[in-house]
Amino acid sequence: MMSMKNITVIGSGTMGNGIAHTFAQNGFSVSLVDINEVALQRALQTIAGNLDRQIKKGTIDERVKTTTLANIKTYTDVAEGAAHADLVVEAATENRDIKLKLFKQLSETCKPEAILASNTSSISITEIAAVTSNPANVIGMHFMNPVPVMKLVEVIRGYATTDAVTKTIMELSRQLGKDPVEVNDYPGFVANRILMPMINEAVYTLFEGVAGVNEIDTVMKLGMAHPMGPLQLADFIGLDVCLAILKVLYNGFGNPKYAPCPLLVNMVTAGHLGVKSGSGFYGYIAGSKELVVAEKFA
Repeated sequence: MMSMKNITVIGSGTMGNGIAHTFAQNGFSVSLVDINEVALQRALQTIAGNLDRQIKKGTIDERVKTTTLANIKTYTDVAEGAAHADLVVEAATENRDIKLKLFKQLSETCKPEAILASNTSSISITEIAAVTSNPANVIGMHFMNPVPVMKLVEVIRGYATTDAVTKTIMELSRQLGKDPVEVNDYPGFVANRILMPMINEAVYTLFEGVAGVNEIDTVMKLGMAHPMGPLQLADFIGLDVCLAILKVLYNGFGNPKYAPCPLLVNMVTAGHLGVKSGSGFYGYIAGSKELVVAEKFA
């Protein structure tokens, strides 16, 4: 396996800080990069809070928390933060143009042998790789949320990704205590090609008046043994993210079965994005764990 010691994570949001946390807790030196210093400080607070929860559960001790935080350095400049990276994991917003611009910059900045990975949940790894000078070293490394807890890493091979790079990322994922699954580069990969049409169909079921929010989620939880219903899960993922992935599927396959439900489109347009905005199919109050259907759907 290629030597992996210095890890750069681009983006300090929910996925980025979770990825940084996971690598740092497993002994890697992590550079966490975001253009927003406030976001970086918020990410460190989130990581510290999540480590405190692990301590309360007895899964780690205070020493592990101290070491984990010491393994993370923050940067607001991509070139500086990625200069010595053996692996870069991009966890920026799910926007094609942003990712292409970022990978072009990383290709010009990083050392030639560095592996460039994207945490994208749907955007083509082959297309991302095409803007770099070494497409063979570009791969998808799709973590699940919350990253420190969820075991799956979907490892996506682009058209040019080498066997050696794929093997390295598979082994590295296992070092993190994850279970990697290798898939090929087609729209939505496996996870979201199956998940997003289910969520979209749940939104259509609400849109067409078949049942209410709570009823739809209860059927899927009790009848299909899902830990949370599809509408609650959509809120958790972010309705904007769900919409973006569905658009990738629809544009990639040209099949109307992937067309986003008009209700989902309207909710995103109106800024009702789920947990992150405080309102989606459910309403969310800071500090409250009570799940209450949003007023519009009550």
